[in-house]
Amino acid sequence: MSTNFYTQWRGRASKNQLLQESNGYPDEKLLQAVWQQQRLLRDQLTTLDGKSVRVLHPGFKNHGAGPDFRGAMIQIRGGVILTGDVEVDLRGSGWRSHGHDRNPDFKNVVLHVIWEKEATSTSGHPTLAIRNFLDASLTDLNAWLSTDSHQSLPEELRGKCCAPLKEILQEKLVELLHQAAKIRWQIKSYQFQARARQVGWEQTLWEGLFRALGYKQNVWPMQGLGELRNLWQKQSITPVDLQARLFGVSGLLPSELARTGTKSDDYLRRIWDQWWREREEFSEIIFPRALWRFNGLRPANHPQRRLALASHWLAGGKLVSKLENWFTTSIPDNQLLDSLAKALQVESDEFWCWHWTFRSARLPKPQPLLGIARVTDLAINVILPWFWIRALEGGNQLLQKQAEHRYFAWPPAEDNSVFRLARERLLSGKPAKSLRSAAAQQGLLQIVRDFCNHSNAVCENCQFPELVRAWKLEA
Repeated sequence: MSTNFYTQWRGRASKNQLLQESNGYPDEKLLQAVWQQQRLLRDQLTTLDGKSVRVLHPGFKNHGAGPDFRGAMIQIRGGVILTGDVEVDLRGSGWRSHGHDRNPDFKNVVLHVIWEKEATSTSGHPTLAIRNFLDASLTDLNAWLSTDSHQSLPEELRGKCCAPLKEILQEKLVELLHQAAKIRWQIKSYQFQARARQVGWEQTLWEGLFRALGYKQNVWPMQGLGELRNLWQKQSITPVDLQARLFGVSGLLPSELARTGTKSDDYLRRIWDQWWREREEFSEIIFPRALWRFNGLRPANHPQRRLALASHWLAGGKLVSKLENWFTTSIPDNQLLDSLAKALQVESDEFWCWHWTFRSARLPKPQPLLGIARVTDLAINVILPWFWIRALEGGNQLLQKQAEHRYFAWPPAEDNSVFRLARERLLSGKPAKSLRSAAAQQGLLQIVRDFCNHSNAVCENCQFPELVRAWKLEA
């Protein structure tokens, strides 16, 4: 790099940022980037006990709870190729101090990557200390980290379908994604149909809504609550009554009434007073708190707050009719999202519009119980498939076309780690805006499910690249 005035100051800033801890350890993000990009002397790697390490694939960065990298392929001393997770810590003692030894999310770790060897406190897994195996100095690596080059997957780690997909025109790529999205749409729809034959259409919708409110961490306990119809089928029930019942049965109600000197005390006391009157009636169906997962969960997505939203939907008793009115009303495509958000939004909650959880501090300004990003998820995964399959079973082709049109016209969902990884592997790291509809995103996820999830990190025996080539010939 040229040594001008700016370069000198940039280098000085990099050095200041390099060693952020008092004991001289580098930033853990640097270690993660080094591992993902394999900025290592790869032919010299050995574990702490002297066994050779061969990295066939470093795995894919995990942006959620659990180990730092998923799906890695590692070979230790010429043995069996291990497929699993990789955890990156500054110190070997981090394995226990961070609670990984007690967390089931870490049971598939095949390699523990650390900065340097310590006298004690190792994870019990094969451990690689990378300090002496870097392919450049820390100063150079830190300067590289300040650019964008480390954020995308190296070319050699992308999927084998990446190259043939590059050769397809954008409109043909969108068509292929939409075909895959239609499969995903129909799978969800027929699942609703099968369930409706057991419990009816309205109950099936409620179960789908509850499931969607669980996000990826808490899908099953949320669905379990949605299946307990007797929780809300009593007459004249208020949102607060329902909150007490849902929090009590879910196991999410705090077990102690600690005094904090805030309005949270009054609300929690009110909920507990209501729950004590009904606890015995529902004692046989109370969920264990251990069923819920909170690691990596944003406060706004906490299940306590999601159940508060559900309580308003249920207590109002008009949600299904509001959704039916929304679906049968003519709405311009560019107003679909806002119009559904309006139909799903609830009245202000005096506690939950101001708090993320029971114990969180009061927010500086009220927040809606349902964000716009969650509206898209509900539309794509629950509401539109539910309307479509009802119309199909009822023989109403007009409403079928209505549901399908809205599905493919729906704007894209908020970008997330799943979409980003899929774009990196399959679409050469195309930006989020390249997928201009939620359907295109759904199609990409379906391809990952149908092909990527049945292969490994090096795309062994995957047939999707051949499918793409055949699609190109047809095009």
